Amino acid sequence: MKEINFKKTVTGNANEVASRVTEVLKTEGFGVLTRIDLDAKIKEKLNKEIPPAIILGACNPELAYEAYQANTDVASMLPCNAVIREIKPGTISVELARPSFMMELIEDENLVNLGEEADKKLIRVLDNLQ
Repeated sequence: MKEINFKKTVTGNANEVASRVTEVLKTEGFGVLTRIDLDAKIKEKLNKEIPPAIILGACNPELAYEAYQANTDVASMLPCNAVIREIKPGTISVELARPSFMMELIEDENLVNLGEEADKKLIRVLDNLQ
């Protein structure tokens, strides 16, 4: 089975790491459009506890534009998700959705190529994340 995410484990707390991920995403042309504090939403809606988990909706406007121009169906797969979740106190998993995997679902070679370009950028994000 193909991996759907790129992953890296780092130290810190979820909020600190979310800030670091946001900054490193910028270096590769991504902006964060949304932030969902999943643990807070679960607590609010279900009154249940989960470890800290943050979902960032990240978008590289240039790649998103090219993908949308190639096939408007791609809109339902945007933005890319970055998940920051606590594995244990002080240890955080950073998980970036692999765009090429999502584009393979549409079965459009042009979109797969754009997804692979985005993959390279996201791999560099993880490589540069401290």
